[in-house]
Amino acid sequence: FVVTPMGSSSNRPQEIEEGEAGFALLFPKIDGVKIHTFHFSKDSKNRVFDESKFADAGLKNNPDLRVVLLFGYNSWKAGATRFLHQIVNPLNEKSIILAGGQVESFTSLTSENASAQPGDACGVVGLAFSGPQIQSATVLLDQDVADERTAEAAMQRLKAANIPERNTIGFMFACIGRGYRHYKTKRNMEADAFRKFFPNVPLFGFFGHGEIGCDRIVTGNFVLRECNDIKDDLLHGYTTVMTLIHLGSTK
Repeated sequence: FVVTPMGSSSNRPQEIEEGEAGFALLFPKIDGVKIHTFHFSKDSKNRVFDESKFADAGLKNNPDLRVVLLFGYNSWKAGATRFLHQIVNPLNEKSIILAGGQVESFTSLTSENASAQPGDACGVVGLAFSGPQIQSATVLLDQDVADERTAEAAMQRLKAANIPERNTIGFMFACIGRGYRHYKTKRNMEADAFRKFFPNVPLFGFFGHGEIGCDRIVTGNFVLRECNDIKDDLLHGYTTVMTLIHLGSTK
């Protein structure tokens, strides 16, 4: 896990690579912001995903959609990667931030499929953030980012997006092969690099089995998209995706 201890948003975020850890995020009601949850499970009887489910989940025909966090589960099962592509590819629009990773399992108290055990199927769960005042940016730290200098250079790219830091949350989705195993000389490398450039933004996340995202910026009047070629893939391994989500200014 990646957690920022309670008490202050400026506390040092910590990469917990051993032992037990966890965190909870509680979102208040924010004027002009809608947060929807969604869950798509793979239908073993149908190889083609019914894209009408996107609209039902607020992921299509929604001009205010800004950010989608996606988490694939049971990715080791047959057909899981293909199913994840069926979810991610139609959502890969330049005006939407996509970020997330692959996890071992999930537990939901509200899912329509709560009765289905995670071991029975593979699928994708997530959160969709909609609202005209939402601003967001992501950067991809690929395998070449392997020391403090290159990690900080990636954070400089994220900083250059000029996302407001007040009422903003940071997310770090990293491969279990990164962290101390990757950098070797220093622990907490990526979280510390984030804190250097974003001193007051809390950071949360996890080390998983695959990462979702690319370099992209979405603000009210500006969109920058690095992954704009039809061949570009949002799914990665041995990388880290850093994400900022700004929920708007409080009155």
